[in-house]
Amino acid sequence: MKTTHTLTLDDVRKIAAAAEAEALRNGWAVCIAICDAGGHPLWLQRLDGAAPMTATVAPAKAHTCAMSGKPSKVYEEMVNKGRTSALSMPITPLEGGEPICANGLTIGAVGVSGVQAAQDAQIARAGIAALGEGYLYGSAAQS
Repeated sequence: MKTTHTLTLDDVRKIAAAAEAEALRNGWAVCIAICDAGGHPLWLQRLDGAAPMTATVAPAKAHTCAMSGKPSKVYEEMVNKGRTSALSMPITPLEGGEPICANGLTIGAVGVSGVQAAQDAQIARAGIAALGEGYLYGSAAQS
């Protein structure tokens, strides 16, 4: 049996505040979504000026990461390289979703939508970094 971490409301608030700060520092109007390990929503925040559609896309990116344990960019690249059959999976293949990892397990995810894909991912990673070292996908502590 494995022991795992669970995101608390305080953790979620830290992630959201750091992600919002990164977006505002760059003048980006985005929606920030955070979910638990099961892909269930814990937070949704649409900054002023973010398009209404971002409130649908951001949670979908987070859900994709929580369910797969991988950044949503993995699936975007898969589709872009011609593996269109991936579109039949229950995923949103758009960069901007990042899993939150602890001890090699996915404990949640952040999805961001509203600016360029790499910028969305930058905001998501900035949010996760607020938890401290080792929670980002692929970090040295996760290896």
